[in-house]
Amino acid sequence: MNILTICGSLRAASLNAMLLRAIRRLAPPDMVIQEFANMAGLPLFNPDLDACPPASVIDLKQQIASADVVLIASPEYAHGITGVLKNALDWTVSSDVFVNKPVVVLNASPRATHADAALREILTVMSAQIIEAASVTVAVIGGGLDEDGIVAHPVIAARLQAALAATHDYYRLPQLG
Repeated sequence: MNILTICGSLRAASLNAMLLRAIRRLAPPDMVIQEFANMAGLPLFNPDLDACPPASVIDLKQQIASADVVLIASPEYAHGITGVLKNALDWTVSSDVFVNKPVVVLNASPRATHADAALREILTVMSAQIIEAASVTVAVIGGGLDEDGIVAHPVIAARLQAALAATHDYYRLPQLG
């Protein structure tokens, strides 16, 4: 299973980026997890460029389209998703890359309820299939944890591994029938 991660933060010390790197380390061997590493390279969304999008936008759409599942983690800014994540999602609106795409929404802060709800609304409007059983909130913020700490934390690691198992189940079960 090929999984693409998208982080809604550009911060070098982003807890959401650490969370996504940690989940890659906790994943079973049959899950290949790679990150979309060019969020900062996406220009501001401009529908006039949709007919001939920049290379970074083409790359984003191709990576989403080729992934079996997309994992998204983003902080909450001013009760919403980050501008960088909204910009990336806006670039995909005119395409069908999220139509029926299984998506997992990870939340690193129990307080970030507005961004979590807003992200789910946007993905639903774009016809993504949110894997609810795998979309979890883990209390990483304020815990002083880094990537190694997340992987070593028994409760957080277990929740992330359960989310990965739910992702695996969701993706595999429809193919059995």
